[in-house]
Amino acid sequence: MSDQPRRPRSSAKPYRRPKKDPVRVLAFEALRAVDERDAYANLVLPPLLRKAREKEGPEKFEARDAALATELVYGTLRWQGTYDAVLASCVDRPLGDVDPPVLDVLSLGAHQLLGTRIPTHAAVSATVELARVVLGDGRAKYVNAVLRKVAQHDLDGWLERVAPPYDEDPEDHLAVVHSHPRWIVSALWDSLGGGRAGVEELLRADNERPEVTLVARPGRATAEELLDEDAAVPGRWSPYAVRLAEGGEPGAVAAVRDGRAGVQDEGSQLVAMALASAPLDGPDRRWLDGCAGPGGKAALLGALAAERGALLVASEKQTHRAGLVARALDGNPGPYQVIAADGTRPAWRPGSFDRVLVDVPCTGLGALRRRPEARWRRRPEDLEGFAPLQRGLLSTALESVRVGGVVGYATCSPHLAETRAVVADVLKRHPDTDLVDARPLLPGVPDLGEGPDVQLWPHLHGTDAMYLALIRRTG
Repeated sequence: MSDQPRRPRSSAKPYRRPKKDPVRVLAFEALRAVDERDAYANLVLPPLLRKAREKEGPEKFEARDAALATELVYGTLRWQGTYDAVLASCVDRPLGDVDPPVLDVLSLGAHQLLGTRIPTHAAVSATVELARVVLGDGRAKYVNAVLRKVAQHDLDGWLERVAPPYDEDPEDHLAVVHSHPRWIVSALWDSLGGGRAGVEELLRADNERPEVTLVARPGRATAEELLDEDAAVPGRWSPYAVRLAEGGEPGAVAAVRDGRAGVQDEGSQLVAMALASAPLDGPDRRWLDGCAGPGGKAALLGALAAERGALLVASEKQTHRAGLVARALDGNPGPYQVIAADGTRPAWRPGSFDRVLVDVPCTGLGALRRRPEARWRRRPEDLEGFAPLQRGLLSTALESVRVGGVVGYATCSPHLAETRAVVADVLKRHPDTDLVDARPLLPGVPDLGEGPDVQLWPHLHGTDAMYLALIRRTG
C-alpha cells in the first residue's frame, strides 16, 4: 500500500444544467413583452401559445399547458400591485431598483405561491429553475432567497401585514387588497356613488377572468347556430350573444372563422342595439359609426342597418384600423362604406345621417378584466389627454346628425371625466339637443340607475363597464 495521503473529495456539488420548463419560460417571455414593449397580453399571448402548440417533442403544448401559461400571465398582471407590496417587504432594496427581468420572475413566483394551488415547494423550485434558465445561477439564488420569505405566509397573512387598515386609509387598503392603483379605486368609487360593498364587488370582478362572448351577426349567423358549439350558453342580455365556457377557442368556431360571427363583449353589443332601437323622427336611411375601429360595433350596426335597408358609413382615422373594419364588414348583407377619415374633421356634410355612434378613444378603465396591465400603465393625467378628442368627436357627431336624428356617445370607461362630464360640457354648447332615456332600449337589463344615460358594470351585468348616452338633435 502507498503511504501517500489520499486526496480529499471535493465538497462542491457538480454543475447541473438547468431544466427548461416551456410553460414558465413562455409566461416569462409574455411578461417581458408587456413590460419592455408596452404590449398587451391579449395580443402577445395567443401567437406564443400557437407557436408552442405547433412544436414537436417535449416543448409542444397541450391544453393544460396553455391553460397554466395563461393563468400565470394574466394572474401575475392582475395581482401585480398586491405582489409588489409583498415583494417590497421581502427584498433588500427599493423594489424599483430590482432589475425588471428579476422582478418578473419574482412576480411569477409570488403568483404561484399566493394565487394558485401549486404546492409551495413546487412553486419555489419551479421558479428558481426558471431563474436559472433566463437569469443565470447567481440571480437564481437571489430569487430563491426572496421566494422563501414570500412562502412564509399565505395571501391573507400578507395582506394583514402590507395593507393599511381600512379605517385609517380606505382607498389605499382597497388598492392593496384588490390590486388596483389608488387613483383608479377612487375614480370607481366616485362613479358608483355607493359604499364599500359596491366598490369591493367591482374590484373583485375586475380581477376575474372574463368569459369569451361571441356575437352572431344578423343576416349572417344566428345565436342558435353558435349554441351548437361545445359548452356554449346564451348571453345574458343580447339576443345575438353566446358565451363560451372557460378555455373555449373562438377560432375553432366556423362562423367566427367565416366572419359571420365575431368576438364582442355583451356590453358593446348592447350599445349598438340601443342606438339602433332609439326612436327617430323622420327617415332612417343613413347611419354613421364615427370611430369604427377595430370593427366590432360596426359589424353589428351594419347588420342591423341592413335589416332596415339602411346604409352604414364606417369611419376610422387610422388606415390600418380602417382595414380591420373593412374585414369585419366583409359579407355584410346590406350596403356599407368604409372610409379612413378624422372624425373631428368630417368627410361628409353636416346633417347627413339619421343615426350616429361615436365610441370614443378613452383610458379603457372599463375593460380592466381583459387588459389587466392597463391599470398599471394609465395615469390620472391621461384623462386630460383624451378630453379634447372626446369632446370634439361628440360635437362633430351632433353636427353630423340631422334634426330629429339620434347620436350615441359611448366609451369603455366608467370614469366620470370621460362620461357624464363630457356629455354635460358638450350639450351646453349644443342647446338644440335632448337626452334620450336609454334604459328602455336595454330591455331586461337590471340596475341601470336613474338615467337617462346608462352605465354597465362587470359586477352587476357581467359586461365591460360600457357607458352610453343617447342624444336627439332637436334643432
